[in-house]
Amino acid sequence: MRIRTRKFLGTIALLVLVVVWSLLGMTVAQTPWLAASGLYQAIFYPVAGLGWVLPAMPIVSWMAKPDA
Repeated sequence: MRIRTRKFLGTIALLVLVVVWSLLGMTVAQTPWLAASGLYQAIFYPVAGLGWVLPAMPIVSWMAKPDA
C-alpha cells in the first residue's frame, strides 16, 4: 500500500477514533456515580482526555511507514 493511501485511511481512522472516544467519554461522564464524586471526576477527565493517544499511536506509526 502506498504512503498516500495509508495516510488517507489513517486520517479517517483517527477521526473515527476521536469521535467515538469523545462520545463514549461524554456518555460515561453523565453517569450518576461519576457526577456525584469530585474524586472520580478528577481521575476520569485526565484519563478520558489523554486516553485516546494510546490507541492512536499504532495508527500514526502505520501511517508514517515508508513505502516498500
